[in-house]
Amino acid sequence: MANTKSAAKRARQAEVRRLRNKSYKTRFKNAVKKVLKAIETGDVENVERLAKEAVVAIDKAAQKGVIHKNQAARRKSRLMKKVNTFLASARGQAAVDA
Repeated sequence: MANTKSAAKRARQAEVRRLRNKSYKTRFKNAVKKVLKAIETGDVENVERLAKEAVVAIDKAAQKGVIHKNQAARRKSRLMKKVNTFLASARGQAAVDA
């Protein structure tokens, strides 16, 4: 337990920040999971829309300081690599089917 008033206040502030950060982190992790699930199920229509939402969520987390900007860039890069590979194969498959 905190020994001084200032330490107690810092503990309260840290708890508020922890919960706020957790909210942003959960939001972007869930957005990424939705994209990966759409890729897994082959949902071509929703993948691009979900990817844009995930990128916005990742950027927002980086902007708020929840994750480092380089981590955000790395996560976006890896996600878009998967999305683009999926879309290229899906469009290639559609061309073969036609």
